[in-house]
Amino acid sequence: MAVGLLAAVVQWLLMHWWVFAIVAVAASAAGGLWYQKAQQRAVWARVRAQALRLRIAELDALDHRAFEFAVRDLMRRDGCKAEQLGGAGDDACDVRAVDPAGRVWAIQCKHRRDGDRGAAVGVGVLQQVNGTARQIHGADIAVVLTNGRFSSKAIPWGRQNRIHLVDRRVLGEWAAGSRPLWDLLDRIPPPRRPTALS
Repeated sequence: MAVGLLAAVVQWLLMHWWVFAIVAVAASAAGGLWYQKAQQRAVWARVRAQALRLRIAELDALDHRAFEFAVRDLMRRDGCKAEQLGGAGDDACDVRAVDPAGRVWAIQCKHRRDGDRGAAVGVGVLQQVNGTARQIHGADIAVVLTNGRFSSKAIPWGRQNRIHLVDRRVLGEWAAGSRPLWDLLDRIPPPRRPTALS
């Protein structure tokens, strides 16, 4: 019985071959439309990411976790592949990114609810980053970033140990502007690979 039914269906389809043509055309059109919409969504996502601008007051208003995601999104805006790692067991790296030149960034974020009126980020934080950024995260560039300020001892310690410090002023300029973070910092290592800009 099943064989007879199958044979009848096949015979009907052979006699009505145009049904296949209509289905194929409809499927092709639907697939093309879906692909076009997916491409448009991807383009608009890139446009939105590139247009990301944040004021320092907006960053102040975030909690520490949202602050980490904002830093990740700013790195992505600048063309990096970036991920948020912050949380228990992050080994002093809240955001890890690879920039268009192939350099690996390990960024430790310190959000201060009171901005530069909050507690200064001290040498202890820099020492943690110094012990993990290169060894564990494979970083070419180790960064401690805050919407606040650094202690007077942290600034020379960071310079001596190749830890880049991003304070409230630099963060505000980066977040609100159109220049990537590496254009705002001194002593950035050379690219690992050629870029379209070099």
